[in-house]
Amino acid sequence: MNREKQAVFYALLAVLIWSTVATALTMTLRYISKEEMLLWAFSASFTVLGSMILVTQRREKLKQYLCEHWRLTLLLGTINPFIYYFTLFYAYELLPAQEAQAINYTWALMLAYLSVPILGHRLMRKDIIAGILCYFGVLIIATHGDLLALEFSSAKGVFVALLSTVFWALYWVIVTKLREDTVVVLFANFTVGLVWIIVYILLSHTEIHMEPSGMLGALYIGLFEMGVTFVLWGKALAMTTRISSISTLIFLSPIFSLVLIYFVAGEMITASTVIALGLILLGLLIQQKNPKSG
Repeated sequence: MNREKQAVFYALLAVLIWSTVATALTMTLRYISKEEMLLWAFSASFTVLGSMILVTQRREKLKQYLCEHWRLTLLLGTINPFIYYFTLFYAYELLPAQEAQAINYTWALMLAYLSVPILGHRLMRKDIIAGILCYFGVLIIATHGDLLALEFSSAKGVFVALLSTVFWALYWVIVTKLREDTVVVLFANFTVGLVWIIVYILLSHTEIHMEPSGMLGALYIGLFEMGVTFVLWGKALAMTTRISSISTLIFLSPIFSLVLIYFVAGEMITASTVIALGLILLGLLIQQKNPKSG
């Protein structure tokens, strides 16, 4: 298998794993609170990434990174994983999985918008068109397709889901110019995130029930949504010579995800969700067009 085929294999594997996350989140929240889920998920990511640091002899890299970037590490670890996943999991508490995951995919658009004031990037026509399509899709989700009535089924849930995309995009805007080892950066960030969720649980007096099904779900999310999958995706991008073709594979994830949400989580997929997701994906595809054609 040549490098390009290996890159596609790693990318598809990452996409398939990411497709399971919305279902895993929804089912896990039936057993434990979002705070408990964050605790066990962050612990799993911390353990796996820490093991990778030890096995691959990255300890000196980690030490050097923390000495040079300890303030940045505190900032990044606070934004992601702590604040980002806290708001994302809260969105899944407030919304059906199919709606929360569809809105979450607008993070790529938010990334383009935040890059304008923070990085000085230019907003292109395709970004504006993509925004109209994507956020019209979000409006369809918020109203369950009843646009004329403008009665929001869960305005709070939609707001929280959109807010999570702001934190995720903000994180990536900050790390855009940070040329460091992915595993080292992730481990440092999850260490900060783990400390924050422990402090939050202690201050809020959140009860930890140690419910087996919930813990297993949280560990799965920590291993795959937050840990291993980022490594697989990074490996795919590093091996390919056609990043654009690899990056478009991510659009398969929400489609696979809807299938799992229906068959595993037992949610009825509504027509408004399918239409909204179609608009969001169309908007994102337009945004990904070559700038020369945009």
